[in-house]
Parts: sequence; structure tokens; C-alpha cells
Amino acid sequence: MSCAPASCKGHDHGKGHVKNTLLFSDVHLKPEHADEPSYASFVRFLRSVNPAETARLVCLGDLFDFWCEYKHVVFSGYFPVLRAFADLNDAGVALHLVCGNHDFWAGAFLETQLGFHVHREATRLPFGDTDALLLHGDGLNRRDYGYRLFKRIARNPWAMRFFRHVHPDTAMALAQFMSRSSRTLTQVDTPAEGPEAQCVRQHARRLLENGDAAIVICGHAHAPEVKRIPSADGEGLYVNPGDWPHHRSYIIFDGAEFHLQRFE
Repeated sequence: MSCAPASCKGHDHGKGHVKNTLLFSDVHLKPEHADEPSYASFVRFLRSVNPAETARLVCLGDLFDFWCEYKHVVFSGYFPVLRAFADLNDAGVALHLVCGNHDFWAGAFLETQLGFHVHREATRLPFGDTDALLLHGDGLNRRDYGYRLFKRIARNPWAMRFFRHVHPDTAMALAQFMSRSSRTLTQVDTPAEGPEAQCVRQHARRLLENGDAAIVICGHAHAPEVKRIPSADGEGLYVNPGDWPHHRSYIIFDGAEFHLQRFE
């Protein structure tokens, strides 16, 4: 499946070969599950990226199921994927993370050691001749009371200080308990038809219809999709890479069009 943004036609402009941008979301890496198929396949995906053909990797949030940065400690279970990102950065691939509801504590380690551009709020990046609005998409469902409670606790400055002053093993256990609790109230059999996906789509549609963006790229929905939507300028584009644990889906932007892909 592929769709071209309305104003992204023929933007090579004689500058030579245009490298791809790869977009993915909601990988939900768990450090104690590094041998699970989802984790292992994501590492293989990163290792399959060709720096000669790829300019950027963009994660639309929830790369990790939990991320907390300590002054002298990095969760060892994340090492294989962190090493793969470091190698890509060393090879000249730009790394972007739009923080989600599971990795909003991303900070200095990812920025200084791995070269990530960490976007803690919605941001805009160019795709061809058009700027796209990128956001994770959490917090849009007003009925998700479990997540509202989780967000209030987790984003409290005292909670951040607390996690950084307890043993990393204890911090991870507590974070995983809160993470599981925040998901149980909104789990559905078909994520694409669930309330989270619907809220993300509706929000993207409003942004496009109001002329706030020509392309809206989100995560969080766990529902891969590339869809044209009527906009203030005629037609806009909603893009969602989906998730890794269930779909192994990602998006390739080849300089002109967005292509929905599945790994393996």
C-alpha cells in the first residue's frame, strides 16, 4: 500500500539519489524478553537497514516498554538493540524518537551516546516538499481512566526522582506493573477497531480538516494504516506504522510516497 502526499511530487530536483526514511512505532521492548521472537526480529530489522539507502529512522513512540535513565546504569537487556542503533548512527543514519507513554523519560543517554533526536512533544519533520506533524497519540481517549491515572503518577517529578533512587531491578518491576495495569482497561481483540485507534484517527482527521497539517503521522493505535483524508487544502494523509509485537509493520517513505511494509 502506498500513498503520495499531495505536494510531494518530483522533489528530487536533480539533487541525486533520495534516501529512504523508515518509520515504526510501538515496539514495546522488554529487557527481560530479549530472546522472544518480537525482540529478536526487531534487532534483525535494524541490522537489515542499509545506511546507503536510508537517511532517517523515526520511531513514533513506545520503543521501550519502560525506559528510565540512571547516571551510571543502562538496562542490560536493551543492549542488543542499543548497539544496533549506535551502529546505524555511526553509519550516518539520523535517529528520531517521538516519545510515547512508555518512554517519555527518554533523555541524555539516548541523545549523547546514541545520537537520537528526542522529541518530547509533537514535532514537525520534512517529507519531501511537505512538513508532516508527528505525535505518538496517547491521552486522546478521555475514557481511558487507567492511563490517565498512570500518566498522572508517572509524569510527576517526584515519581521520576523516586525511580532514579531505587535499584534498577525494582524500578523495572514497578514500571512493568503500572504498564500492565494501564493497558488492561483498553485491551481489545482487534486494535484497529478499538477505542485507541479510533481516537487517534479522529484526532488526525481534525488536524487535517482544520488545515493544521498536510500529513499527520501517529503511533499508539497498534493499527498500521496509510489513508487519504479530506483536508482544508483538498486532501491530506494519515500515516500510522502500526506496532511491532503483532504486525511487524513499518513505513518506508521513498522521497515521494509512503509504503506500508511488514518485516519477515
